[in-house]
Amino acid sequence: MLSVLRRIVQDVLSASSVSFSHALELLVHDVRVALGTEVCSIYLLNPETNEYLFVANEGLNKEFVGKLGLSRKQGLVALVAERAEPINLDHATLHPRFFSVPEIGEEAFNAFLGVPVIHHRSVLGVLVVQQRERRRFDESEEAFLVTLSAQLASIIAHAEATGEVQTLLRGETGSALERPDALFLGVGGAPGIGLGTAVLVQPVANLDSVSDRATDDISTELQVLDRAVESVRQDIVRISEQFAESLPAEELALFDAYLHMLDDNALPGDIRERIHQGHWAQGALKRVIVEHVRRFEQLEDPYLRERGADIKDLGLRVLGYLQDIRARKSHFPDDTILVGDEVTPSMLANIPAGKLKGIVSVKGSANSHVSILAQALDIPAVMGAIDLPLSNIDNQSMIVDGFYGEVFLNPSDQLLEHFESQIADEMEFASDLETLRDLPGITLDGHRIGLYVNIGLTADISRSLDRGAEGVGLFRTEVPFMTKERFPSEEEQRLIYREHLEAFEPKIVTMRTLDIGGDKALTYFPIQEDNPFLGWRGIRVTLDHPEIFVVQARAMIKASAGLNSILRIMLPMVSNLDEVLEAKALVQRAYREVLEEREDVREPLVGVMIEVPAAVYQARLLARHVDFLAVGSNDLTQYMLAVDRNNPRVAGLFRETHPAVLAALREVARAAHAENTVVGICGELAGTPVGAVLLMAMGYYVLSMNATNLPKVKWVIRNIKRSDARRMLARVLKMNTSDEIQAYMREQLTEAGLGRVIPSYHA
Repeated sequence: MLSVLRRIVQDVLSASSVSFSHALELLVHDVRVALGTEVCSIYLLNPETNEYLFVANEGLNKEFVGKLGLSRKQGLVALVAERAEPINLDHATLHPRFFSVPEIGEEAFNAFLGVPVIHHRSVLGVLVVQQRERRRFDESEEAFLVTLSAQLASIIAHAEATGEVQTLLRGETGSALERPDALFLGVGGAPGIGLGTAVLVQPVANLDSVSDRATDDISTELQVLDRAVESVRQDIVRISEQFAESLPAEELALFDAYLHMLDDNALPGDIRERIHQGHWAQGALKRVIVEHVRRFEQLEDPYLRERGADIKDLGLRVLGYLQDIRARKSHFPDDTILVGDEVTPSMLANIPAGKLKGIVSVKGSANSHVSILAQALDIPAVMGAIDLPLSNIDNQSMIVDGFYGEVFLNPSDQLLEHFESQIADEMEFASDLETLRDLPGITLDGHRIGLYVNIGLTADISRSLDRGAEGVGLFRTEVPFMTKERFPSEEEQRLIYREHLEAFEPKIVTMRTLDIGGDKALTYFPIQEDNPFLGWRGIRVTLDHPEIFVVQARAMIKASAGLNSILRIMLPMVSNLDEVLEAKALVQRAYREVLEEREDVREPLVGVMIEVPAAVYQARLLARHVDFLAVGSNDLTQYMLAVDRNNPRVAGLFRETHPAVLAALREVARAAHAENTVVGICGELAGTPVGAVLLMAMGYYVLSMNATNLPKVKWVIRNIKRSDARRMLARVLKMNTSDEIQAYMREQLTEAGLGRVIPSYHA
């Protein structure tokens, strides 16, 4: 039965790429044959008519498909949906909810099995099988149909996203792409809004089309490979030079990584080995690339998984030269929005400067290299738009909303007007905010808040200073580690840290010690775990490897030599006091060693990140032994709510204004105040107007955020009284849900004249 189930699902998925209605027709046919029943039907809920529409059938009168509708209280079909559970009857005609529809010829059928089709808790429809003889369908048949309905739910959900369900329910014809304001969801890869024309990009070659072939002329195949690899190297160098003026060195290092992959001892070496085994160049390339990509795709770490896309991109480029294929010369309009199944950094090189207004990729995430480049180039991007239909999308009018991760096709004049107005408002507001750059974050009643930034790339320095950052609340030191093929030396680290300390002189710079594990990994130091977020990460790794910790601490301390900048070293993922005491001892050892080298340095301040629930309830104890506390609100929320925000199935549950999270944040602030210890927060919550107001009311001295959000937060702080913020917090702490809290705070900020910072939404 399992093999039958897999075959049906595969057939239906293939048919859905042609047409949704065709997929439903194939499904009812295959189910009827597989179960040996006389009837199989599908009913879909039509929200506009509040009826269950008869949309596919085998065994009854097909003339009524698309025409017959049952109300929400009518018949057994409605009962299945109402209960949201299977109903299995051997004499359906005797059931009080039985409803006869003679026109479709179902009055003679006694055996009835209906299962709901549910997606994200909503009943989308009902899958039904019927038979004349009086019998109950057995457990295996019921389980088969329940399993199939779960698969059908994802197919229907995809068809809803593409508009095919609406087209079917309305009895319309034509492509779903033709409907106005067609919405497709992804994740924000780079913030901003882009209006323009979709230009579909395709890889220059197709690995799947390459056949296995033996060769006796190994020498020729090696020569062909060498020429192709060298051509791709030249392409990458050209691309890097093209972006040299618009990208800082940190981002340009991504192209250096591409070149390293093309080193003789990397991918080309593996391909040559295959050729020596008797494979022709194209076949050898295909095998090596597929093997590498498969290994990367099996990794749990999202950053590493994305590196598989980089390898595939390089493989396709080499294959293109092997096949003597060149990328087609596309016409790029002045408002180009680049769209592809998997947009890669090298694809951006073909677009003339100034014409790229947005990026949309069906595959990929915020960790993709193209997302990193988009952020550096200030180009709005949406990644992971998995439901976006790429066929016939070329030259379509499109809106890219990198704030909300939304893509609109064929936008109406009304929607265009909304986003054009939003862009104009954002530009005007941004201009107004420039006047605040050098002003402090002081409330109307004189309370001072430190407004710091979270940084990781060198490019973040200028962006942060341009927006008036008063210090660095979080320097993610693992980012430089990720751009290397080995652990960076002490001197390499010192130079990086020195650059940041000098740039922010004489401000506070808070450097987090190496925080790997979980969703952050190093290619040269892989960590394989079943549950990485509860495993070997953060301070646990570096305490197990004091040689890494001490070298990093020495580099940080040396980097501060002769400067007035205040160096703070922050310990990630602390869950008990022993970790703090051990880490502090290592920092003091590093400090003594640097002093012995006659360096002009001051002892750094040492603090703890509050990221796990255990640290929340030990916050006062920890505060007695450190110079400062800093809440990592992203991870704390994740652990408090047991929600992986990168998992689309539960990402909607990730709410930093959840009452439990706010209660934990208040507890940490109280603990720090009780010990007269400085307390701050670095996380997305601090960069939101609602979060900033509530945190300021709790007594957080420092709010650290993405540089992009800092001007708006400063504007809010400077236009509100702390006494009013405390009044809002008192009300919020009595509320029961995040939605209630958000609605109340938006209302309060609007009434206080701060409505300009409330995120605008297309609805």
